[in-house]
Amino acid sequence: MRLTSFMTACVALFPIAISADSNLSEPLSSQQILPNNFKPPHVFQNVNLLRNTNLEKSYVRETVNVVIENIDSKPQDTYYIPFSVDVVGKIGGLEVRDKKSPGPPFKTELVEYDTYSPTQFFRTTLPQPLSPKSQLTLSITYHILSTLTPLPFKIGQNDKQYLRYSFSTYTPSAYPTLKQKTKIKFPTTDVPDAIGGSPERQGSTFTYGPFNDLIPAGALEPASVRYEFTKPLIHATRLERDIEVSHWGGNLATEERYWLTNEGAHLIDNFNRVQWATAQYYKPPTSALHDLNVPLKVGSLNPYFTDDIGNVSTSRFRSNRREANLELKPRYPVFGGWKYNFRIGWDADLKTFLRVLKSPAGGYVLKVPFLEGPRMGEGVSYGKVELQVILPEGAKNVKFETEVPLVKVEETVHRTFMDTVGRTTLKLTAVNVVDETRDKPLIVTYDYPFTAAFRKPVTIFLGIAAVFVTAWAIGRLDVSIGKQS
Repeated sequence: MRLTSFMTACVALFPIAISADSNLSEPLSSQQILPNNFKPPHVFQNVNLLRNTNLEKSYVRETVNVVIENIDSKPQDTYYIPFSVDVVGKIGGLEVRDKKSPGPPFKTELVEYDTYSPTQFFRTTLPQPLSPKSQLTLSITYHILSTLTPLPFKIGQNDKQYLRYSFSTYTPSAYPTLKQKTKIKFPTTDVPDAIGGSPERQGSTFTYGPFNDLIPAGALEPASVRYEFTKPLIHATRLERDIEVSHWGGNLATEERYWLTNEGAHLIDNFNRVQWATAQYYKPPTSALHDLNVPLKVGSLNPYFTDDIGNVSTSRFRSNRREANLELKPRYPVFGGWKYNFRIGWDADLKTFLRVLKSPAGGYVLKVPFLEGPRMGEGVSYGKVELQVILPEGAKNVKFETEVPLVKVEETVHRTFMDTVGRTTLKLTAVNVVDETRDKPLIVTYDYPFTAAFRKPVTIFLGIAAVFVTAWAIGRLDVSIGKQS
């Protein structure tokens, strides 16, 4: 089981940093492999560490601010971050930055040294080696998917839902820590159980520590909390997102296909529709998903909402000069363990997203959101996101830039009606993504020759001409049986 979990993490979590100068023909970097007897060298110590855990959404958000000091006699630039093998495959959006200096995140990658080890590591490379006795403040942020467990596992249709979160009051670290503290933020003050440690309670926040004694590397102190969260745990196991660019029509068509599930507590009895309909009059908190709110870009139009059965009429689209909002209501409430597959789509004016490069070489720049989709107070997580940017036929020299860690990059061909060689398509795959990625853009640059713009009109003209010529040739044939006079 450990081997399977780790191999999944290897495929899922190794980030690929792509810049605007990237060439898709280059092979992707492989995972870093270290010897089986590897142990992170104790060249750093954590002088002061503060971990903030936020449980207000359906996934866990972690922020670790730590002051590190080089205790070695030589400059060091490699810092290791440990995770248990059961958690490492659920980590997403891991970023390490200099807290006191704004700038891009540091290079971080998953390393492999022993597939049977209970602990695996991410390796962060500092932009500049840290000299001996020097200090640096790091800000480490990440989120953990599918780690909250309903307790009890089955509840009544109108009952409150409680979740259990297991953790260590000592922040896992590969280095000794002189002082640390852990804070946990809950969505409400209803926290009936807290096992392990002696937290200080202040409203909806628990504080463990401060721990002023030296804590050795790898030290753990297991603890768990059970708290009220009567909201759906929305998780999309898969999202396929297509963005199609049409220069002739001046249109940007977007379609998203969702495989959605609710990871909350299951129903202890059969679903009672009468009870559900009655409860809608006073709308109590519920663990069921009954609607989705999808904010779109201003100017979006022609939205649609379909599922496996067909068109879903229980939707509403509101658009004005300031906002565009698509409100969706599934055919049935999605309780814990239930699934709902659907697709949505809309059009937008291409000139809002596309610019022409003012350079001798020319070309185009397309700037679109990497992720749109629902925006819910309880949050939405995505196990796998496959994004396809379908460019016009004849587009070439495709490059892109995004801050979202990717696990796979492909340049393929997408064939549609009246295409000749097919449309150039950029396909990007990411895993363990959350709705906070909505604000991160995807920038695509490409060349589109003047002659390529006339490829489709010429193809249509030749096709129609071929039909008329064929009809004329058939009409000239003599198919009579008698002798010619």
